[in-house]
Amino acid sequence: MPLPRVERPSSLRDYAYAQLRDAIVSGQLAPGERLRDTELEAWLGVSRTPIREAIARLEAAGLVHTRRAKETIVAPLDARDAFAAQRIAAGLHELAVRDAVQLLTDADLDDMRAANARFAAALRSGDVDAAIAADDDFHAVAVRACANPLLPGLLEQVSPLLRRLERARFAGLAGRGSVADHDRIVALCAAGEVDGAARATRDNWLTLERLLTASATPSPKETS
Repeated sequence: MPLPRVERPSSLRDYAYAQLRDAIVSGQLAPGERLRDTELEAWLGVSRTPIREAIARLEAAGLVHTRRAKETIVAPLDARDAFAAQRIAAGLHELAVRDAVQLLTDADLDDMRAANARFAAALRSGDVDAAIAADDDFHAVAVRACANPLLPGLLEQVSPLLRRLERARFAGLAGRGSVADHDRIVALCAAGEVDGAARATRDNWLTLERLLTASATPSPKETS
């Protein structure tokens, strides 16, 4: 498990979770790989307690599986789980925008435009990591502005699973249509069109389902 050394923040529990989550989403920790406490302690430089707490959160998010109460492995990629997570994410982001439209400031709208510009540039250069980060930044504006304290935690339950499968299956990140979707969302938000902005946001998230469906291998039952 050759992983780079990283610096420790003040919250060891959150730090261990974030580092393991990102390593799984990026593919540094591969599907089926066994996670050993001693190796994780050496890598992260923290004790077993925050690591086990992080493992519990990762299991709740569907990123790891614990077998026989002791052995923990990185969960395999599962398109069915991603479909379920994607529908939840679409609904949560729709809710965020619906509540945020009347609260968005000019600075918020500028942040959305800037994030979409970074997203478009990353797609042009084929930088998957930067594109995903910019897409996250774009949608995070409404989540922040709506001031719903439950949304960030709920989204954290489903977003890593989506990003993991998206990264694994779309090295080219064929999401150029999302740039236009984002522009439309910003325009509707700026115009104060709550329903339109909310629908456009949901539709933008549902495009991932079409990409996943197109890339998924049909099962024997589907091809019979």
